[in-house]
Amino acid sequence: MEERVLSGEALMNDQSFEQSLRPQTLSQYIGQDKIKNNLSVFIEAAKMRKETLDHVLLYGPPGLGKTTLAVVIANEMGVGVRTTSGPAIERPGDLAAILTSLEPGEVLFIDEIHRLPRAIEEVLYPAMEDYCLDIVIGKGPEARSVRLDLPPFTLVGATTRAGAISAPLRDRFGVLSRLEYYDEQQLTDIVVRTAAILETEIDWNGAVEIARRSRGTPRIANRLLRRVRDFAQVRGDGIITLSLADEALELLQVDKLGLDHIDHKLLTGIIEKFRGGPVGLDTIAASIGEESTTIEDVYEPYLLQIGFLQRTPRGRVVTNQVYEHFKLTVPDK
Repeated sequence: MEERVLSGEALMNDQSFEQSLRPQTLSQYIGQDKIKNNLSVFIEAAKMRKETLDHVLLYGPPGLGKTTLAVVIANEMGVGVRTTSGPAIERPGDLAAILTSLEPGEVLFIDEIHRLPRAIEEVLYPAMEDYCLDIVIGKGPEARSVRLDLPPFTLVGATTRAGAISAPLRDRFGVLSRLEYYDEQQLTDIVVRTAAILETEIDWNGAVEIARRSRGTPRIANRLLRRVRDFAQVRGDGIITLSLADEALELLQVDKLGLDHIDHKLLTGIIEKFRGGPVGLDTIAASIGEESTTIEDVYEPYLLQIGFLQRTPRGRVVTNQVYEHFKLTVPDK
């Protein structure tokens, strides 16, 4: 699968760039107002009682700010944050080493928590509930269990697949928050804020145009802004205007609805080769040269979200909106 500028997943060069842009407090965090309002109450109450915050599970599509929100929670609580990911914890000893090195009240952030092995989850249960760690020493008849006390801590888990988390683990989180896609106004504010941090001049209409094509995702909005900034410096006077943003995004093959050339190939392939469907997923994959799992997990969700594609028992079908978007005549079925 090729690297897409419209991917919600973090790309190779995103990490260091995003760290410089991340807000540090809830007041600086744009969007997700319901989550922010609830978290502000929970955090203030925990601080008044001088307790640690309940464990928090953040879930939703990639690129919406789950990692950023974990850092903000730690900052609001006035504690440090330790970051790891589910795939990085391979053995119970790895988790034990992390937990025993935590400072009192510290936040432990586990990204992709749904990918934790089941054996690791079993170790995590008493740590989350009782702040203790059960370790088995020795083997066979000589084996004995030792319980280690842990400092109180807050676990913040992030996942794009909440359904893949086991029920026992999910039930141990006191705060469950789903991050939603951002609207155009919120994304415009994010683009303007990022441009100010990058010391790039941008007018409001240029910011709106970038936000409109960002699929409701801040990570994509910031990535597009970086690319448009390059065009502004090389082909313009350094100022991002509506006309320059429109020209740059067209050259990047990102259309008015945030569709790129891969989306176009998928949709036009269904129209031209299968009269708009229904057509099976494996057939589509073979016709455009992509893996069926890639189409289902990466390309289809946004097309389903904007109503361009439907999943039916007989296969995938494009809607009339696709014909209107590509200025094509709807065929008689």
